[in-house]
Amino acid sequence: MIKKETLKISGMSCAACSARVEKVLGRMDGVYSAVVNLASEKASVEYDSSKIKVSDIIKAVDSIGYKAERADEISSDREKEQREKEIRRLRLELVISAVLTAPLLFSMLLMVTGIDIPFFHNEYFQLIIATPVQFIIGFRFYRNAYHALRSRSANMDVLIAMGTTASYFFSIYNAFFAGHGHEMKELYFETSAVIITLILLGKYLEAVAKGRTSEAIKKLMGLQAKTARVVRDGEEEDIPVEQVVPGDVIIVRPGEKIPVDGKILEGNSAVDESMLTGESIPVEKKAGDFVVGATINRFGTFRFEATRVGKDTVLSQIIRMVEEAQGSRAPIQKIADKVSGVFVPAVLGIALVTFLAWYLISGDFAQAVVSAVSVLVIACPCALGLATPTAIMVGTGRGAENGILIKGGEHLEMMCRLNAVVLDKTGTVTKGQPEVTDVIPLGNMERGYVLRLAAVAEKNSEHPLGEAIYEYGIKEANTIPDAEQFGAIPGKGVRAVVDEREIYIGTRMLMQETGIDTEPAEAVIAGLEDEGKT
Repeated sequence: MIKKETLKISGMSCAACSARVEKVLGRMDGVYSAVVNLASEKASVEYDSSKIKVSDIIKAVDSIGYKAERADEISSDREKEQREKEIRRLRLELVISAVLTAPLLFSMLLMVTGIDIPFFHNEYFQLIIATPVQFIIGFRFYRNAYHALRSRSANMDVLIAMGTTASYFFSIYNAFFAGHGHEMKELYFETSAVIITLILLGKYLEAVAKGRTSEAIKKLMGLQAKTARVVRDGEEEDIPVEQVVPGDVIIVRPGEKIPVDGKILEGNSAVDESMLTGESIPVEKKAGDFVVGATINRFGTFRFEATRVGKDTVLSQIIRMVEEAQGSRAPIQKIADKVSGVFVPAVLGIALVTFLAWYLISGDFAQAVVSAVSVLVIACPCALGLATPTAIMVGTGRGAENGILIKGGEHLEMMCRLNAVVLDKTGTVTKGQPEVTDVIPLGNMERGYVLRLAAVAEKNSEHPLGEAIYEYGIKEANTIPDAEQFGAIPGKGVRAVVDEREIYIGTRMLMQETGIDTEPAEAVIAGLEDEGKT
């Protein structure tokens, strides 16, 4: 049986790491496909459950120096806690590294400007402050490089470790073993320290960007109700929404969130579905209609039968789509992945050729080492393999924050070629807040009196149109008194008594039911607009 599993992979530092994990999983018997996304740190694996277990896949990842967990076993709170912990650690390491690196960088600038301050150029001083950066702050690079080499592969951490280590020990050689006489010694402690500091800065910014993107999914999850009021054995009880099962009868009162998807059994109401459709006007619901979890019941009380719960609800499917989009690959990323897969070995080869060429042609060992280290240093950041997946992750996350759901990296890449946006429904993309634009009185009633009656009648209304009328009225009249009587008529409008006059505001059906002739109406309040929609 073909199944799909999403794994959380930790310990990856560059595209070579994700390529390595992908290659190992792809070779396993029973695995049909494996896609590893470096930015989201997740692997999507399709496998035959009759041939291989998820535990075997996790062990294979662990065996090459990374840590894998089932993504659905990690709660959003735990993931957020781990992410914040990593950001705090990176921030602390970055601050310490920057403080220790600053004097080394300052000494280099002094040397360039020709200013001689012996203390800053002292080899013992530079060794003391460079060593913690190299081996304590930079330990993460040595650890990751060790795991990569142990699994017979090379990643960016190998380049970083080799480049900075070469600079560090070459500086020690020049400082204490090479004969320089009275000449200024050529020290490169600042090179290794600055490289580690800059890479830590990049990792910190990357972690912050990932955190902000994950918050978009967190906000989507926050839309869901936490509890549900179910009827069991003839009694009402509040239970966590995770315990709701299909077939449960749930009661929803005005102002409450609908916990899961279902079908109304009895009652009627108006439901705010703006989180799903973008429409600001509540949708009238009656027995037989379907409701969606996380939408808001605005007015009446109703009972409905749960039909889809947990991961099957519309909201859960939206969240899953956003997560899959963040882990998807744009076509251009396939090129980046191919290059990144051979990038590190190629750089190591070029560095070796550079060293041999300089040494054999010039005979200058020191210059040969400096040139080889320069090749390793320049290649360290690995923007090629990291920029594309990070851009997709941040782009889809920012879209979700603003209510735009992007299905994948391919669609995100295609957006740069758009020259027109066509909407399939009038009024869907709106300001989301109705406003009164005009008050047109008919008959002999004055405009101000019509507006006052309507504003008083709608003062206690919770309907967006009623609120718009009240807000417009209070802008013109400053104060609006309470109605003598008020009552909401679900799905139709309101009834109020104002100045001993019975006022009805609502649909044409309400007017007909109350016996009011709507054609020669005494007054009409018109022009309710929602961003151009009248």
